[in-house]
Amino acid sequence: MTSRRSRGDGGLHWDTARQRWIATVTMGYSPSGKRTVKRASGRTKTETKNKLKEIIRNSDDGLVAAPDAYTVAQAVNDWLDYGLSGRNPNTVQTRRILATQHVIPTLGARKLRDLSAEDVDRWLGDKSRTLSTRTLSDVRSILRRAITRAQARDKVKRNVVLLCDTPCGQIGRPSKALALPQAEALLQAAQGSTIGAYIVVSLLTGARTEELRALTWAHVQLDRDPQTNPQVPPHIMVWRSVRAGGDTKTRKSRRTLALPQRCVDALRDQRVRQTAARKLAGARWVNNDLVFASEVGTELDAANVRRGFRRIAVAAGLAAQDWTPRELRHSFVSLLSDDGVPIEQISRLVGHSGTSVTELVYRKQIRPVVEDGARAMDRIFPHAQA
Repeated sequence: MTSRRSRGDGGLHWDTARQRWIATVTMGYSPSGKRTVKRASGRTKTETKNKLKEIIRNSDDGLVAAPDAYTVAQAVNDWLDYGLSGRNPNTVQTRRILATQHVIPTLGARKLRDLSAEDVDRWLGDKSRTLSTRTLSDVRSILRRAITRAQARDKVKRNVVLLCDTPCGQIGRPSKALALPQAEALLQAAQGSTIGAYIVVSLLTGARTEELRALTWAHVQLDRDPQTNPQVPPHIMVWRSVRAGGDTKTRKSRRTLALPQRCVDALRDQRVRQTAARKLAGARWVNNDLVFASEVGTELDAANVRRGFRRIAVAAGLAAQDWTPRELRHSFVSLLSDDGVPIEQISRLVGHSGTSVTELVYRKQIRPVVEDGARAMDRIFPHAQA
């Protein structure tokens, strides 16, 4: 006579209708007192018994028994829906596009519990033939974060992505820096417009595009105050950005920068220009106190800046498709480096936490070091006398 299985060991029975062995085990009770039962099935008794043992082992390890059919696509979509709270909408949209184009089509149908490191290695290897290393790193990060979230919710035991490295992808478009004649031509072309003033300040201070788009007049000081502190030169306070929450990229990015004279002149002209635009807009004007705003005072987005920059680049004789606004910041670093400014000072001016990023990513010319930002820029680009 067959003995009864012990309590907690579950049960096995043959389902004639389904022609499969069925395993059942009680996993506990819901808050309402209803019994929670986990089931598994198999074509053979041995297969089903092994599944039952795995369910019991997971329970003993403190893991909630996740649905067997939970897929990679579900994990990624759960992370996209609930794991990006507080992020900039543009960041969320970018991650969603990468996930739907590169992660879900290839791996989405795979059951999360069955995903292996070999699957991830093959996937990344295939993607490396068409994607840049940076994009590969981003799509791997999406999968890693999605599985980490699922792991924290006991959907899977381990995160196999942590066992896989990002391969080298295709060579992307390298960032460039303006040479001195190109920079001078761009400054000459950047006269008489909001975007022109933006270009002057960006190129001669090295501020990030998201920092300048959030710059307000309350954080701009164009005149020395002879009464309170006559030693403080004209400056801008880079304390905000258009990032989610309004914070700068890092804590060291929050800085106050002295202004070269060309920046002072450009910002004074911009203030006059904006006063006229405010009168012309009348009731349509949105008072955000922004230095670089649209014709009705609203915030410029990245596309606005990019289009305006390309128009001025063409006027300066540059190939517009070869340049982007962020390369004004690269040019700032390279021009200072070429003039002998110490890398430590340049790093502090651009708001980097250390010198490695400044040296490896931004600086295009390698020279020894000497002076400081605003004075060096005044020497590189002498102020044109009226």
